Amino acid sequence: MSDLKDNRLVRTFAELRGAGRKALLPFVTAGYPDLATTGELLKDFESRGTRICEIGVPFSDPIADGPTIQASYTDALAAGVSSDGVFDMVKSYRAGGGRMALAAMVSYSIVYHHDAEEYLAGAAEAGFDAVIVPDLPLGEAGAVAPLAASHGLCNVMLIAPTTPPRRRLEIAENSRGFIYYISVAGITSERDRLPDAAIAAVADLRKHTGTPVCVGFGISSPDMVAMVCEAADGAIVGSAIIHRITDAKDLARDQLVRKVGRFVGELLAPVL
Repeated sequence: MSDLKDNRLVRTFAELRGAGRKALLPFVTAGYPDLATTGELLKDFESRGTRICEIGVPFSDPIADGPTIQASYTDALAAGVSSDGVFDMVKSYRAGGGRMALAAMVSYSIVYHHDAEEYLAGAAEAGFDAVIVPDLPLGEAGAVAPLAASHGLCNVMLIAPTTPPRRRLEIAENSRGFIYYISVAGITSERDRLPDAAIAAVADLRKHTGTPVCVGFGISSPDMVAMVCEAADGAIVGSAIIHRITDAKDLARDQLVRKVGRFVGELLAPVL
């Protein structure tokens, strides 16, 4: 399998690690509240120092997303957001000079429906650097990961608290770009704190792999970002950001972008 050393996501983590720094990975739903706003949010996040961003591709039956992200997917789909529209938005971001590493959080149902080869080629052409397919089991990843790599894409895999130790190492061995460690069993949502066991598990995992480990699910404040990044290479924040987009939906686009961007700036503070 390709080592993907020229991949933007791989390079970014290598640069951060070389500088002794960690990453914040904000999550946005593509097309929520509309694709133009998503593009503006990406530019704002980058201007504040964000190096990596996750983009959720709306799907009618998400695997582990809580009500906040599910509602954003529902609204985006109702507005007609499609994979082609998401790709066009990313192309526009790249054409405007956007340099963040971008990872698509996408259901395998969407990838399969479009034909895996065609979808991954389209994602790479648009300017994505990685795909995160939460409903792709390890056994099926053996076919998808080389296909993704052939298009220069990392196939990021997930490890849950319930994943047995041996299987964790197998997933870590097959994940490219970074390993997505799910901090708690259940669905995404904002939480006041994360289990101590999650931080200990990440610290242990990093002893066995050189691949960066990032923690998601439940991170909602700068203090939590700082706590996670004591052990992990990065912190993923989704529901807390989507919550603030929802609260600002009735504002003008530039006001929404500034308001959400300020929150992302606060989350970035511990890792800048």
